[in-house]
Amino acid sequence: MLLAIEIYIGIYVKDSFVRPYLGDFLVVILIYCFLKSVWKETPLKVALYVLLFSFIVEFLQYFKIVEILGLQENKLASIIIGTNFAWEDLVAYALGTGMVLVVEYFKNKERLNAFIN
Repeated sequence: MLLAIEIYIGIYVKDSFVRPYLGDFLVVILIYCFLKSVWKETPLKVALYVLLFSFIVEFLQYFKIVEILGLQENKLASIIIGTNFAWEDLVAYALGTGMVLVVEYFKNKERLNAFIN
């Protein structure tokens, strides 16, 4: 579902909030969910790796990695990697990661309570 939303946002949404901020917020959640489905590691560790990865990709945008790799004509690469660095994106990634950790905390708290009671 998250993947479909991200694809929709990437292709069809051309606004100044949903695409740049909500899309970045959701993409870290999408990557986290994918990694957790194949990697049995603690939520905190996976979330921090996703946040680090997201920050690295954003800083690569600052250094114009798409142009360095000669992919500026490749629309898919430009959408996935991104072409414009923005400090606000780092905030969106951090908020998305924070949301993941809050949800994981309450999800695991409920399991613990169900097990105890």
